[in-house]
Amino acid sequence: MSANLFAQKDTTAVNVTSKKERKKLKKINNLQGVYNPLSPSKAAFYSAIFPGAGQIYNKKYWLTPVVWGALAIPTYYYLENNSEYKRYRTAYKLRSIGLEDEFTVDGVEILSLTALESAQEQLKENRDMSLLSGVIIYVLQIIEASVSAHLLQFNTDDNLTFKPTIIQDPIKFDTASFGLTIKYTF
Repeated sequence: MSANLFAQKDTTAVNVTSKKERKKLKKINNLQGVYNPLSPSKAAFYSAIFPGAGQIYNKKYWLTPVVWGALAIPTYYYLENNSEYKRYRTAYKLRSIGLEDEFTVDGVEILSLTALESAQEQLKENRDMSLLSGVIIYVLQIIEASVSAHLLQFNTDDNLTFKPTIIQDPIKFDTASFGLTIKYTF
């Protein structure tokens, strides 16, 4: 019996010699979801260098403009609040030393000194929150690229499904019950 077992050929060993066959085998391995441990770190690195590049690396091209838009919004509000903060700060400084500022028209103060001070505080808070939001979105897009690269290596076949279903109760017709069905086929 053991002589027959040792005499069999190894069907899993593939001897690839030509460049064309190697490319074909590499393509097949990529389609089968061969685990690449460096893929998540590459995606995270690319996203850290240039926001959205990790999503491009993961071939989720539609997420790139979402990342850019998500980062553009806090950037816009940061710049807008910072310029307004500087405007009110300049007016406050001019008014403090007794000079005329842009909120004084024909000797009449449109905004009081306390109003200028509270406007500065509010604009500074808004500016800081915009910066914090931008940093959080930047970190989240790096994490998303890394997690997405991890999840691309898993089998997401239709043989494994998880669907919510409505189950009709034969006793109570007026109320439907909700449940989950797990389908797993071999």
